[in-house]
Amino acid sequence: MARTRTPARGTGSLPLEEVLESKELKAMHGFDVHTLDDMLRFAPRRYTVPAALRSIHEVAEGEEMAAVVTVTGLTARSMRNRRGTLLIVDVTDGDSALELVFFLAKEHQVAWHRSHLRVGERYTVYGIAGRDSRTGTPQLTHPRYEEYEDTPEGRARAERPLPVYPLKKNVAQKTMRDATERGLEFADGLQRILPDAVLRRRGLLSLADAARALHHPLTVEDTLAGRAHLVFEEAFVLQAIFAQRRAQDERTPAPALRGDGPLRPALDARLPFTLTDGQLEVGAALEERLAREHPTSVLLQGDVGSGKTVIALRAMLRAVDSGHQAALLAPTEVLAEQHHRTITGLLGDLAAAGRLDGHADATSVRLLTGSQRTAERRRTLLDVTSGEAGIVIGTHALLTESVEFASLGLVVIDEQHRFGVDHRRRLRSKGPGGMSPHVVVMTATPIPRTAALAEVGDLDVLTLRESPGRRAGVTSFVVHESLPRWEQRMWARAGEEVAAGRQVFVVCPRIDEDDAAPPDPEGSEPLPPPRGVTETAARLASRPELAGARVGVLHGRLSTEEKQQVMEDVVAGRIDVLVATTVIEVGVDVPNASTMIVLDAERFGVSQLHQLRGRVGRGEAPGIAFLDTRVEQGSVSSRHLQSVAEATDGFALAELDLHRRGAGDLVGELQSGLGRTLQHLDVIRDGEVIARAREDAFPLVAADPDLADHPVLAAAIETRLADADVERS
Repeated sequence: MARTRTPARGTGSLPLEEVLESKELKAMHGFDVHTLDDMLRFAPRRYTVPAALRSIHEVAEGEEMAAVVTVTGLTARSMRNRRGTLLIVDVTDGDSALELVFFLAKEHQVAWHRSHLRVGERYTVYGIAGRDSRTGTPQLTHPRYEEYEDTPEGRARAERPLPVYPLKKNVAQKTMRDATERGLEFADGLQRILPDAVLRRRGLLSLADAARALHHPLTVEDTLAGRAHLVFEEAFVLQAIFAQRRAQDERTPAPALRGDGPLRPALDARLPFTLTDGQLEVGAALEERLAREHPTSVLLQGDVGSGKTVIALRAMLRAVDSGHQAALLAPTEVLAEQHHRTITGLLGDLAAAGRLDGHADATSVRLLTGSQRTAERRRTLLDVTSGEAGIVIGTHALLTESVEFASLGLVVIDEQHRFGVDHRRRLRSKGPGGMSPHVVVMTATPIPRTAALAEVGDLDVLTLRESPGRRAGVTSFVVHESLPRWEQRMWARAGEEVAAGRQVFVVCPRIDEDDAAPPDPEGSEPLPPPRGVTETAARLASRPELAGARVGVLHGRLSTEEKQQVMEDVVAGRIDVLVATTVIEVGVDVPNASTMIVLDAERFGVSQLHQLRGRVGRGEAPGIAFLDTRVEQGSVSSRHLQSVAEATDGFALAELDLHRRGAGDLVGELQSGLGRTLQHLDVIRDGEVIARAREDAFPLVAADPDLADHPVLAAAIETRLADADVERS
């Protein structure tokens, strides 16, 4: 038996073994709930507002119901097939008859129910509506019941919402309810995370009252008030984490990148295009932050083709002009190699230090990947360590302990959703003389404001909203293969582009068609089997529309040398049609590519489709993207693809994706797993809550960075970070 205790401050960490019966304890442990704090924050997934005071005949079979009834008779008889007594209590609500059925093993149980269910008395009964298989009479089997008081308070109790908890095998809803009811006796001892001043400012219930409102509500309004505390509490903890990271940055020295050396002006003078007003504005804002003596943490977001790479390059040259180094971290070798080609191409002789054709003020731009040959890797590491390499571009290989920078002043991380906070912090440790380099993370998957506050709240967000006018842009179409003429026209258009000297990308969901199928991103309808790169390339070679076209393939199973060779052939124009997986999703810049065909487009997410179509139309020729699908016209997937095709702005698409799918995978592998471990907070619904929590958390942490006066909040932060690490691993 659970022991009765007097609630005391700090008993929230009380082990459930001291509170619950063994059956209840086992049920809670099944959800990894082990303390009183855990249990009373384990919210119901929904509530049943019973059919209280409603006529019995209106209740559907299988529905959880409540009704006010009068007992008209009791019948007890021995059960036929097992020992014990079948007790049937006849009741009525004045309109319909109902049977309360109890299967009782012991005689004292029969006597107990007889004494508590008296003929002529009124009761409120609760249970799952059923029917007698022989007579059709409505029944409740083993219902709960309580005496009915015909008062406002009594009627309110009869109509109160019932919490519905998640269930696992062999766990009854009653067990979960009994456990939380028992725990509520100790609610005054819960660990209070939110300061009293915050509760008063935001008009929130105390934690104890919130727990009672959540698990034992009298009204629907109670459930909302109880959940409001937990939502704000979770937002507050999240924002306190971000505030602590900011506070840590404020206490950490960083090299002030204020150099007005020759490289940045030399690049600006030779750029083959004019920087947009947006690029100049964002670049100036970034430079102001890089000039500070504490590390900058910036998210640079902009739509596909908005010119983020040029802004990043100008910032990296500012670091070199200031006597330091800059590193660019890319998630894949293909993207790292693309960045290396783009940057060295833009710099020209400014990237040729130590060579006869190098500019007098040139620096060295080196590439470091995990699959480099040993000799080449050794030369690169030597240049990085000596400081000869002013700019280093690489993959995760840059994060290894063997990479030592002479004086790392700036880290640029491309496609930030592929990297976590631990990656950023690891690079932070590579700064010079105990200092931390500045960090800029870039994404072409725009993050709506509410999601940004919840997922990258430790970063300053700089946004590029305009695109350089030098790009022709992309027009998108949905092609249903159930319309053969549309499909034929798609391939004919691809052939016309090849004949005009331009190039075509064809993207497939997987490498080989006998591989395990990737999951349906929506799961809402059956999808046709996905097509593979290998088989698609073979089929295209025989299509008359592409007769004579040079077809190449690119996917993750190719060796590094093979991938490099394929990309070199594409850039050089030796491949007309490249059939690939999403390895080309980001960073691939082929101005001559004009056509993107995405096969089985329904299997790709919104941001993937937008990124893929952003690979074409990057030069003078306008781009065209075909979202090819075999789903039925008018289906959910078909309508979704049409909405993607019609929306050309990445920010609008991000909002569409956020509202359609929720925030779970909005930015891919979220910054630290924090978003995926949220239990109560919803970044779509709770945007204003997040903003208010930020207003409260940041001043509190600024006044007490180590949270010495807020130990419960400090412990909650530690738990949240530990949960995020477990989720990520």
